[in-house]
Amino acid sequence: MIDLYTWSTPNGRKVSIMLEECGLPYEVFPVDITNSEQHAPAFVHISPNSKIPAIIDREAGVSLMESGAILLYLAEKSGRFLPPEGPERLRVIEWLMWQMGGFGPMLGQAHHFRHFNPGKAPYAEERYASEAKRLYSVLDRQLLEHQFVAGEYSIADMSIWPWASRFEWQGINLADYPNVRRWYLEVAARPAVQRGYDVPSVTAGIPMPA
Repeated sequence: MIDLYTWSTPNGRKVSIMLEECGLPYEVFPVDITNSEQHAPAFVHISPNSKIPAIIDREAGVSLMESGAILLYLAEKSGRFLPPEGPERLRVIEWLMWQMGGFGPMLGQAHHFRHFNPGKAPYAEERYASEAKRLYSVLDRQLLEHQFVAGEYSIADMSIWPWASRFEWQGINLADYPNVRRWYLEVAARPAVQRGYDVPSVTAGIPMPA
């Protein structure tokens, strides 16, 4: 059994989607970041950086923070969604790192300035809106020649898709990125994605582009 400490954010949804996809049993422990529960000493002991998600694999005695590391661990544990070797494996890791280093952090800044604090910092709003569009263009070019981001459906898709699901917060019209839109809808139709999206609680549903 895996204990999942999470909240309804893109980073949290990566791991709940992966757990649903690979069928590993897990128990959910909500960490309400709107009430600063991520700073509680008991959670900091599990996640020293005070960020969700985090997991404890009771069977293996493993505790992990950082969503990318957790996805890699679960892929290795389940033997799914990450090729075992060769260029295909490296391609998945490459795009997972692209999300961890760029697509997530930059879109997170777009959320902060454009969605939560509009009008307070026009330069920052413009900067992160521009970077969001650039990153979506990179993703759109990759998906022009691939059904999924790294070829086969993988943890790369599971890491990127939850951030794309907040396209409205980013001021992004997916119609401007037709390959991303096609991929977004295909991933959104997966039952495991739909179940994982509503962890730790049922929401208004997956946003659908026009």
